[in-house]
Parts: sequence; C-alpha cells; structure tokens
Amino acid sequence: MHTLVLGGIRSGKTALAERLASNTANSSVVYLATATANDDEMRARIQRHQQQRPADWGLEEEALALGQVLARYAQTQSAPCLLVDCMSLWLSNLLHAGEETFACEREAFLQHVSRYPGELVIVSNEVGLGTIGMDPLTRRFADELGWLNQSLATVSDKVVMSVAGLSMVLKP
Repeated sequence: MHTLVLGGIRSGKTALAERLASNTANSSVVYLATATANDDEMRARIQRHQQQRPADWGLEEEALALGQVLARYAQTQSAPCLLVDCMSLWLSNLLHAGEETFACEREAFLQHVSRYPGELVIVSNEVGLGTIGMDPLTRRFADELGWLNQSLATVSDKVVMSVAGLSMVLKP
C-alpha cells in the first residue's frame, strides 16, 4: 500500500504518517528524511523529530536522490515500509540544485514510487489552499509541489489529508 499524507504546516501530517507507518503489515520501518540542517532552528526540529520516533526505526537522510534510495530498498529481500518526510523540503532542495538535477531526480523518484514493492507513506504539504506567491520562485514552488502531489496521488492507493490533527480520507 502506498499512502500520500497531505496537510498544511503544523497540521499533524507527520504524526499521522508515523502512526500509519507504525501500523503497517511490515514491522520494519525506515524513515527517509529530506531535511537539511542548515541552521540551529532546523537542527532543533530534526532532533525533536528523531526523539519522537520509535528507536527501532531505521533512518536514511537524503536531500536529492530519493529514487536511488527507493531502488536500493526495493532490492532487499523484504522491502521495509518507507516513510518519506517530506516532499516540500525535497522539492525546495531540487529547485536549488538546478534544472537538470530537478528534472532527473523528480522523474526517477516518481518511477521508483510506482515500482516500490513495500509499503510507502509519503508526507507532503498542501499549498493549493494558500495565497499566490509574490515572487517567481515562490510561485514556481507552489506550482511544482501541486503537480508533484497530483502525480503522487495518482500512483498512491490511499490519500489522506490532515487538518488540525484530524485526518480526512480523500482516496479511495
């Protein structure tokens, strides 16, 4: 089962995704983190997230090449449940990496998502409910994340939205 968890900032989407991953049929869970610790505040956020997760979960940190990580775990004897958190940070990393990297890594990730034999729980921000950005980069980010979310929703078995800590099933 592939599940996409959408929500706004501080909507409870990561907590929901962690509950879903904890309840998967596969007892092995690997947290695939896309954040980079570029400042003290982000380091504190990352540390808080790490402390809240179960100690027996694996951890992969990858800012760009998510498709490669999925491909590697897909080849293991029993593909673990991968919890990918989150698409908005990953997309930001890709936009700053340049157009060629952006296009290649986005395509590779989407291909490997649809092929991944284990359970996937993917976290993403829903930006389509907000205001239109004032600058070209912000507008591009919102457009690209919206298109990425649509692509992920298409290949996901289940799509859930978290609002104020409450979940709403959008698919099936």
